[in-house]
Amino acid sequence: MIDIIGAGIGGLTTAIALEQKGIKTRIFEQANDIKPVGAGIILANNAMQVYDKLGLRKVIEENGNPISSMNITKANLQSLSSVDLSYFEEKYNVKNIAIHRGILQQILIDNLKETEIHLDHKLHNLVKSKDEYSLEFTNGEKEKSTTVLGADGLNSVVRNTIFPKSTIRNANQVCWRGIAEYALPPKFKNELNEAWGKTDRFGFVQIAENKVYWYALKSFKENVEEFQLAYIESYFEDYNSLIKNIILSTQKEQINTAEISDLKPNHSWSKNNICLIGDAAHATTPNMGQGACQAIEDAYVLSECLAKYDTNIAFKEFQKLRLPKAHQVVKDSWMLGKIAHLSNPILRSVRNQMIRFTPDFINRKQSEQIFQLTNF
Repeated sequence: MIDIIGAGIGGLTTAIALEQKGIKTRIFEQANDIKPVGAGIILANNAMQVYDKLGLRKVIEENGNPISSMNITKANLQSLSSVDLSYFEEKYNVKNIAIHRGILQQILIDNLKETEIHLDHKLHNLVKSKDEYSLEFTNGEKEKSTTVLGADGLNSVVRNTIFPKSTIRNANQVCWRGIAEYALPPKFKNELNEAWGKTDRFGFVQIAENKVYWYALKSFKENVEEFQLAYIESYFEDYNSLIKNIILSTQKEQINTAEISDLKPNHSWSKNNICLIGDAAHATTPNMGQGACQAIEDAYVLSECLAKYDTNIAFKEFQKLRLPKAHQVVKDSWMLGKIAHLSNPILRSVRNQMIRFTPDFINRKQSEQIFQLTNF
């Protein structure tokens, strides 16, 4: 039996992958119930390859919207760069899919065959005794466990227990995420567009008919209180009217606000029979849209390792296979976030020129490094 702490995208996908290998799992989730979060998610080609292997590609495609182009633009939506994803669609026979996060989460739950999800189980402490662990929860309950997977996110209790010196880095950026009831012009239907302004940016993508998932980021100097949700329209008043209309079409109470942070790369993901996955191991800023995708890759690789090796060896092999790519995503995403938010107008102009004249083959090569799964 393997116990998974956290019922997010990574934890649920891991449980499905392990079930399909004949490995029993339990999931412990801190929330009292699993509610559909008011945000979307873009499942890039690498994530969809995993779901194809798990037999979930069709149902995800039916409930989401295919994305065949990723564009970076100026604030007025004038194009700076465009990556055509059709090459990868043909190569891997899957598409990038934009979908409501809550719908994806429910699809995953529906595809668990035997795994029980124990709600209202926030892990408080993890105590080792002989060959097992005691999982102590804030609701007063305790469970015995022989193998634990920490899928409990950036502020992982599991990680803080086995690696207490981990460092969370604040990017000094605030992020708003929302879903608008809005009909995009047809040309935007199968595109992800991210507009870059002055120390801020705005991305949007269609996730269903007349539903647009959007995210907006802005740098802050002192603290996040510099910006208030009530005034979000004014922060992007210099952007294209389409972007302003998307914001206006979103109910304020449905907009999620968060500070952007990541986990400074550390080179140990496991200790004894405990292993970290997803954000608990390698939380990244959202600048490359790979946070959940990397957790999904973890699920696939770890399930393969656990099916082939004893637990300790499996965890070491998993780390060897996954750490280089996951850490590269963390580093590249952190740097991209800084480049996108340049305040100096001269540097922004140079940046835009470099982006505009980057050859297509370089963009394709960079995408290839992300989309290619680990080979066994």
